[in-house]
This record gives sequence, C-alpha cells and structure tokens, in this order.
Amino acid sequence: MSTTVPPGTVHATGSGPAPWHADPYANALRNGHGPLFLRRTDGWLLPLEVERWCAAPGPADLSALRRCQGSVLDIGCGPGRLVAALAARGERSLGVDVSEAAVDRTLRLGGTALLRSVFDPLPDEGRWGTALLIDGNVGIGGDPTALLARVAQLLAPGGLLIVETASVDVDERVEVCVDDGRGSPGELFPWSRLGAAALLCRARPQGWRLADQWTSEGRCFLALRRPRTARSARHKAAAANSTAVMSSQRVRNTSAGSPVVDA
Repeated sequence: MSTTVPPGTVHATGSGPAPWHADPYANALRNGHGPLFLRRTDGWLLPLEVERWCAAPGPADLSALRRCQGSVLDIGCGPGRLVAALAARGERSLGVDVSEAAVDRTLRLGGTALLRSVFDPLPDEGRWGTALLIDGNVGIGGDPTALLARVAQLLAPGGLLIVETASVDVDERVEVCVDDGRGSPGELFPWSRLGAAALLCRARPQGWRLADQWTSEGRCFLALRRPRTARSARHKAAAANSTAVMSSQRVRNTSAGSPVVDA
C-alpha cells in the first residue's frame, strides 16, 4: 500500500478542537513534563501522564505496537513516541493531532504527522491497516459511537483498531478543560472515558469484532476488527446513537471507581 503523505507537517484548516492548542497543554509537551490534568466541570481532576507520553515507549506501548498490522494511523498521536518507534523500525505510520506542539515534537523524533483532526479528510482513507486510540484517545470528540464509525471509514477491510480503555468500569461523557493546576485552565470541550465493557457495548452494534484483549503495566487494551464496510458501520452507528438518545435519561455510573482526584 502506498501512503501519500509528504515529509513534514501539513497544516489543515479543519474541525480540531481549539483547547488542545491552549498554553497549558502546549507548554507541558514542550517541557516534557506536567503537572497537567483534565478538569471536569465539577472540579475533579484526571491526571495526564505527560512524562510517560514524552518518554520512549514502555512495555505496555510495545505490547500494542507488536499487534499492529500493515500501515498504522495513530489518532491523537501527542508528542509522537509511538509514531517515532514505528518509523525507527521501518514501518509505515502517520500521526494526526490537533496540537501544533504535539506535531512539532513528533517530527523532531523522526515521525510523520499532520496537524489535523481525525474528522478532517486524511490520506489513504479506507486503506490503513491499523488505527491506534491510545492514552485515553477514545475520548476524542466526546462521542465514542461517532469516533468508532469514523475509524471504520479510515481502516481497510479487516483492519485493526487498537484501543486503550480506562482500567475501571466507567462510562462517562463530560465537559473538561486542560488545566496545569496553577490556575491556567483552557476552554471546555467534550470528552469521554470508557472501560472495556462500555466500549464493547458501543462497538458491537456497529459490527466491530473483538480480536484481542489484554493488560500491561496496569493499562487495558482491546483490539477490534473493522466491520465489513464503512457504510454499514455508519448505518449501525446512527441506529446506536438513536437508541442512546432515547435512553439518555437512564442513570449511568460516571465516577465510581474513577481514577480522578479531587481538586
């Protein structure tokens, strides 16, 4: 497969959420360390592991990379440790991120990256062998059903989606902001957190098939096989979303067992 991505970065005007351009996040990536959090509107904080993101891939990361097949699209690549590791092994990969600081750091590490949202037009749609949603990136956009449908459009038939889920049984869609803990929060934006069971509940109606499930270093991963066609995935996603709207008044567990800490 040929990946039509030119060297370097492509700056695209698209739908990437502005909050990840905010100074707290950009500064943390440039400095290589936190503190950095996602702050919910109720004041609770989810620590972000900036130091791990800016380090070389650890055993848990490598357990995911070993399962990659074909060309790899890293969605929300952050500072680029996974893209760079794949490039160093001679494997075709592309990172996409809406943060300019993240894309710049990925390029410095030797990876290829685009400044773009996953919902923007991307190279080789429908031909990627593997897509990655690591480090909580299943939360992108705050709508896992829509994100899964979009990934199905990007993958080749039989392609693989590797997702890192929350390590607890959680299913929440909330508004958060990026916060450095020093009184410099960014803008609010929608985000999701899902455990494995919640993710599978959304994936199966779209036709995704569970291919593998494992834990490493306390982190939880799923590998899902792409539905037969992206068209059928969109249709099933629309049906699932309609059902979700009808049941939106049901009480859901949004914080019990959550690894967030009080502000």
